[in-house]
Amino acid sequence: MSQIQGVEAPCSLRKLPSASKRSQNQAAFALAAILAGAVAATQRGNDKVKMNRCGECIGVLAGLFLAFAALPAGVAQAPKVQASPLPKIVEKDGRSALLVDGAPYLMLGVQANNSSAWPEYLGKVWPAAETLHANTVELPVYWEQFEPVEGQFDFSSVDLILQQARAHHLRLVLLWFGTWKNGSAHYTPEWIKLDQAKYPLLLNRDGQTVDSPSIFAPAWLDADKSAFRALMRHLKAADPQRTVLLVQVENEAGVWGAVRDYSLAAEKAFAGEVPERLVKGLGKQPGTWRKVFGEDADEIFQAWFTASYIEQVAEAGKAEYALPLYVNAALREPFNPGKPPSYESGAPTDNELDLWKIAAPSISVVAPDIYLPEYNKYSKVIDLYRRKDNPLLIPETGNPAEYARYVYEAIGQGAIGWSPFGLDLTRYSDQAGAPGAMEADALQPFARQYALLGPIARQLAQGNFEGKVRGASEEPENHTQTLAFARWKAVLQYGMPSFGDGMKPKGNSPADGGVVILELGPDEFLVAGHHVRVDFAPASAPGKKRYWMKVEEGSYDAAGKWTTARLWNGDQTDYGLNLKADENVLLRVRLTTY
Repeated sequence: MSQIQGVEAPCSLRKLPSASKRSQNQAAFALAAILAGAVAATQRGNDKVKMNRCGECIGVLAGLFLAFAALPAGVAQAPKVQASPLPKIVEKDGRSALLVDGAPYLMLGVQANNSSAWPEYLGKVWPAAETLHANTVELPVYWEQFEPVEGQFDFSSVDLILQQARAHHLRLVLLWFGTWKNGSAHYTPEWIKLDQAKYPLLLNRDGQTVDSPSIFAPAWLDADKSAFRALMRHLKAADPQRTVLLVQVENEAGVWGAVRDYSLAAEKAFAGEVPERLVKGLGKQPGTWRKVFGEDADEIFQAWFTASYIEQVAEAGKAEYALPLYVNAALREPFNPGKPPSYESGAPTDNELDLWKIAAPSISVVAPDIYLPEYNKYSKVIDLYRRKDNPLLIPETGNPAEYARYVYEAIGQGAIGWSPFGLDLTRYSDQAGAPGAMEADALQPFARQYALLGPIARQLAQGNFEGKVRGASEEPENHTQTLAFARWKAVLQYGMPSFGDGMKPKGNSPADGGVVILELGPDEFLVAGHHVRVDFAPASAPGKKRYWMKVEEGSYDAAGKWTTARLWNGDQTDYGLNLKADENVLLRVRLTTY
């Protein structure tokens, strides 16, 4: 561009810098346009004074233009957002922490319904999160929206989610609904669904097509890697604030309705040797799948190739942006699991955790989705997935009120995050027995717990990383529980009156109690709970009894400074610390013995 409305452009405009200085160039052209307008006005004017004044304006504008064009690119651009530390998961002495802004973070989350991450419906997500007192929202990224035309990526929904989450002071976990969503490929774009020769579905033993992708067709992996790589690359550029803490790779990957793929490509792989990495990792002898694994060979085969596929997707994304990645698991029954297809085959179920750890090192966490309301089953799943090599993260759990108390059990077992599913205001419920239309009052059982725990989430996260936190949820069949610390044991009783002692606890109906206790020092504790009586006894001092030194009710401010509101004594402590169902209190307790 050499002239603007008949005006010769200065040499500085004809020799503009490279595209890396785009912001400077755009502003320079804008000034050039103003200059051109002034010239045009001069050419139209007949009055000598008007001409002189316009000439002065032209001189000023030209000087500004030349000075601006000579500035370094960084001066002309808007100030950049200072990048925060990258979230990461760390391990110490068998305990794990999610570091956010350089410090342990406890995710008190909520996952929106599957179809709630579209722009027109985000307004029904954020108010629910605020009502819940959640600090993190889990939202899907839909492949069908993200890449509607092959190779053309639409970042608009992701950008809007980032923008609105920041405006509501919330962190995010993004869920990549790619090749799998609950074992099927329903969120893939139309150009994949319409080309089943290139992107086939798997075949079962009888040769029937099953509603699940055949991952032995290489086009599936190539397409998913390309899309996920684009997503992670964009997040790196668009989110220096680290609004996004974690990314879930696929959703409940596996197969329903078959044990494994019986396509020609899958059959050829099944007839081959088990990969050396898996054989060595599991301490097996080499051989074919059937020889090495016997009657479990079909399930293990499908699990290996599912995990290996996801590893390649995760590795491609992590090469662009090294956020922590996880996969979520549709569970099998923890006590009497049976055989697939009674549960999702090839999934990261508890019996395949070792395999997934070998196959997918880019995945930081294998996370259980717990929709088992029974206390013994919920606790068993936590035990199965909480391992030294696998931080405890519960990214989905049921939303009926009976699930709310399990946040205490999860935190007490070292969870880095916990999130009920489907708690938005779109008036949809996924659970039999859950509220038929999700209104704000349906959120209250979870909101009460988060309102109590949210202000101390950082303290709990740090304490868990140091091994100082214990917690429990009410067990319907056992109304007394104990939590062990170095010098003390906490005694929990459910269904006790606020006044009086000597009676047998009868439990709450329904069971809804729970507590977390953070050891602040050898004889000092922070107590937060719901519908439970808490007392302490010396752990190893025969003949000694608990003696309250001080029981403070209070709160922490944003900087972590404790403020005491009042001291508990007399009736409030004579029979233990009675934490009510309809009132949240935070207690700081110091103990001695007599």
